[in-house]
Amino acid sequence: MRPAIHRYGPDPDQFGELWLPADDAGASPTTGAPTTGTVIFLHGGFWRARYGASEGWPPAADLARRGYTVWNLEYRRVGRGGGWPATFADVAAGIDLLADLPVDRSRVVAIGHSAGGHLATWAAGRAKLPAAAPGAGPRVELTAVVSLAGALWLADCARGGVGGTAALDLMGGGPDDLPEQYRLADPSAAIPLPLPVLCVHARADDEVPFDQSVRYVEAATAAGATASLLEAQGDHYTLTDPSSPDWSLLVDLLPGLLSAS
Repeated sequence: MRPAIHRYGPDPDQFGELWLPADDAGASPTTGAPTTGTVIFLHGGFWRARYGASEGWPPAADLARRGYTVWNLEYRRVGRGGGWPATFADVAAGIDLLADLPVDRSRVVAIGHSAGGHLATWAAGRAKLPAAAPGAGPRVELTAVVSLAGALWLADCARGGVGGTAALDLMGGGPDDLPEQYRLADPSAAIPLPLPVLCVHARADDEVPFDQSVRYVEAATAAGATASLLEAQGDHYTLTDPSSPDWSLLVDLLPGLLSAS
């Protein structure tokens, strides 16, 4: 199973991998039921260059085998031309490229792991950004978002040293020095979102604190948004391991997320 590569910019890291359903008829080999909609996968790695789209290969391949169309999106990371605002502009442009590809855009779910959870949830709030902000004016609207151990409170990540200096490196400084940039880049600043957000997180996660997801869901629901927390039983990495029960939990919920309105 080989994905097709599509580029959204001239940089080597500005591309996505389009994984088509294993069954050309669009039927899931697991259930035999027709699958519609598109899944965007955004890998993690604390926005750093040493982690890339290959992190998304196991989940993308598994979802394609189940009959889903998957857009495994790469973006510039810190150390390879990324950071604010390039990483955010890339994610926006990569998602918007779906408007030019032969995929079902009527229902699009973004799944992001760790730093990818931050970017996926940020992307869901693009319509709320000022016109001149990176990522404003989305061409492709998301139906739902799944944050797998996402860094959803970016300013707190910077202050608390989540991932060491990861958030500081991404933004080029701290939230006290760059308040406007953090306001535009922090998913928590876009609460409430007009679409469902599912946060999946394990208490045993020693990379991104479980509280990041707890607080996001509490704040979102208090603001009238649709958000829920699914507590995983593994750790930070079982969430994207197709052999783990935690991944199976997400797969079971995915049809409902794709049909969300």
